[in-house]
Amino acid sequence: MDILSFKVALAIYFISALGYLTSLYVRRVLVAKIATWVLTVAFINHTIFFVFRYAGTGQIPIMSLHETLSFFAWAMSGIYLAFQLKTKTRILGAFVSPVAFLLMILASVGLGGPVSIPPALQGNLVPVHVALAVMGEALFALASLAGAMYLIQEGLIKNKKMSSFTRILPSLTDLDRINHISLLWGFPLLTLGILVGSIWARTVWGSLWQWDPKQVWTLTAWIFYALILHQRIAIGWKGRKAALSSLLAFGFLLASFVIVTLCFVTAHTFI
Repeated sequence: MDILSFKVALAIYFISALGYLTSLYVRRVLVAKIATWVLTVAFINHTIFFVFRYAGTGQIPIMSLHETLSFFAWAMSGIYLAFQLKTKTRILGAFVSPVAFLLMILASVGLGGPVSIPPALQGNLVPVHVALAVMGEALFALASLAGAMYLIQEGLIKNKKMSSFTRILPSLTDLDRINHISLLWGFPLLTLGILVGSIWARTVWGSLWQWDPKQVWTLTAWIFYALILHQRIAIGWKGRKAALSSLLAFGFLLASFVIVTLCFVTAHTFI
């Protein structure tokens, strides 16, 4: 049942992505609203998958790379849907939904296989560490997508390319608000994830810090986001500066993930 619910969710994510992209083509917000409801159904089915997966394995399904990608897509979609309760940013789903669908495709490659977890990573705090960190990163992803759409719309306005297309896009104020709130919540979640991971590391290895490549790159990204959040809160950064910095920071976070995965041996490998 868990694999079936995953496949159903994957198919509905695809329909949602098509709906959002169609809304851009036909330039109708109504189509995006329908796609939002479809995305909600996909999110619900995805949640059902996690329930069945946990019931079948007895493990929280976020411990392998494929499960983590699936959880990332679920968290990002759920957070985006929550934003729809307070903002009018339906068209932002044209960025969010395709990314969620792509993550689900990548997750589907090895999702059904067994997960081998080293003894050092078998503990109650490890899933908490992973869940907090991934939710923080999902918020950072949403901040970067909102930043990307902000830059696109601002560029169209500055170049005086106003058309029916620009009129369906979210307001710059709402996009900046999503960027700000995502950073404001994402940073403490990532921080808590790092702290929980450090506590578990001390329990297993006797030290909070091992100079593991994953730790080093994550700490670097954390410092990057700390600087951005400081600039937003203390200096008053918003708009273009905040949007561009969010894109750069998430680009660094994504690049670090790829580099560590492909080029380094790390204790965080549990596939």
